[in-house]
Amino acid sequence: MKEETGYYVLKKQAVPDVLLKVLEAKKLIDSGKCKTINEAVERLHISRSSFYKYKDDIYEFHDSLQGTTLTLNLQVDDELGLLSDVLKIIADCGANILTIHQAIPYNGVASLSVGIQVLPTTKDIAELLGRLDGLGGVHKVQIIGRSAEL
Repeated sequence: MKEETGYYVLKKQAVPDVLLKVLEAKKLIDSGKCKTINEAVERLHISRSSFYKYKDDIYEFHDSLQGTTLTLNLQVDDELGLLSDVLKIIADCGANILTIHQAIPYNGVASLSVGIQVLPTTKDIAELLGRLDGLGGVHKVQIIGRSAEL
């Protein structure tokens, strides 16, 4: 049975320091200010195990996502109709699908990247992520990119 995943919005002061440092380490790596995970965790005085334990579970929440493009990355089973189910959830939540890229499955699991545009009619992004994460055959859902519309 798949464990239910929930999403929460917390004020910064309610988030444990280690989680904020993991988020900062991800930013240092993404920005190129740190070349390795080891360099980032040493700079922030956290353990590598803390980084790896929480790195996929914390990301910044952006108050207003309307008018932005999000890139979602999902790890999905290679099952007939699963891509259709994923795209239906995105469409049902009112987001505009801009790009779709699915890698060739390896050991029965494929990486799926979907670019979506958040519209005024788009439902809550946390709801969208929760629905995707709760879909059978989906192992991981994360926002890997965000850009403002020009």
